[in-house]
Amino acid sequence: MSTMDKKVLRAGFIGSGFAARFHYAALQHVFSTKVEIAGVYSVATEEAKQFAAERGLKVYDSLDELIDDSDVLHVCTPPVTHEPLVVAVLKKNKNVIVEKPFTGYFGDGSEEFNGETFPREKGLEVTIESCKRMLQAEAESEGRILYAENWIYAPAVQKEREIIEKTKAQVLWIHGEQSHSGSHSLAYGQWRFSGGGSLIGKGCHPLSAAIYFKHTEGRARNGEPIRPVSVSARTHALTRMPSFEDKGFLKTHYKDVEDFAIVHIVFEDGTIADLIANELSLGGTNNWIRVNANNHRTLCNMSHNDSMQTYTPDGDIYRDVYIVEKTETQEGWSEISPDEGWFLGYQHELDAFYKAVVTGGHIESNSKLASDTVATIYAAYVSAANNGVEQKIENL
Repeated sequence: MSTMDKKVLRAGFIGSGFAARFHYAALQHVFSTKVEIAGVYSVATEEAKQFAAERGLKVYDSLDELIDDSDVLHVCTPPVTHEPLVVAVLKKNKNVIVEKPFTGYFGDGSEEFNGETFPREKGLEVTIESCKRMLQAEAESEGRILYAENWIYAPAVQKEREIIEKTKAQVLWIHGEQSHSGSHSLAYGQWRFSGGGSLIGKGCHPLSAAIYFKHTEGRARNGEPIRPVSVSARTHALTRMPSFEDKGFLKTHYKDVEDFAIVHIVFEDGTIADLIANELSLGGTNNWIRVNANNHRTLCNMSHNDSMQTYTPDGDIYRDVYIVEKTETQEGWSEISPDEGWFLGYQHELDAFYKAVVTGGHIESNSKLASDTVATIYAAYVSAANNGVEQKIENL
């Protein structure tokens, strides 16, 4: 298809914060079709004006008008708002890209809500019902949900997807992790804003990738995704322990969420995955997942790779140089990422989404993956509240 033959799709941004900024940047790398940006709508009016002014975009006063003027809507808002926005877009038969987490439980709406004391079964129930409403809206719409889990589109993960498909591998055990020294966001440490701590904020990445690999295997071997059916989990708040000695390197502003989580998942074919998420790891972000199959073993390493290494005896020399996410110092040897967005899949993600919209083709990171992921996370919270007792995962 020549450049002249490419269909033009209009993109609309709902939200104008951090997620909107990196979505906009990734859109500049879409080549499968032409993309024009209709504009942005946000309840944060001044932030939206600044976002739009810096990029030459229109600010919409009405969400409905933005949806009407767009083919693809980017939901880049806090997760507590995802369900109503996704449903509103789908009701107008438009395609919607929704950031992670897909949905969740964010309390009773009060500022006094405490994430440490509510029944975890309540969180699971609310989340499952929210997922069902979103999936029903998609089923009744001409539009589709595109779940913005960038790990799925990381080149390493997509290459492993090809290996699993072409070799008809049986994936026996998956092991993965995302961790670093903690989020800078003050909202991140409060359940009513984030829907949980490390398990949902970081664990969603390796968890989604693990489920994706089993979905892929099932489709390749049997024509149907292989689902997670149960989970055992433990969570801990180590930096909030009275005995924790704060040396100033780890983030410690968390109010009522965990900073460590480990989960063990059993899939419907009896195979397993073990995944770790935490805010306790110095030295940059750990983004990796290992696949142990009956015919191969693969390590997908999205960070701490040696594609580029650099050394400086004085960190001040690199004061204006971006090295890699979440590293505490630039002194000494660093594993510098020459294109972090490429390794982490952000550019490939949006290009694949827009290609799927144009062609009507398969969405790798789809609503089934989104719902399986969030259902597993909140089932894991129930398990953790019961000191690791195995918890069933509902099939949505």
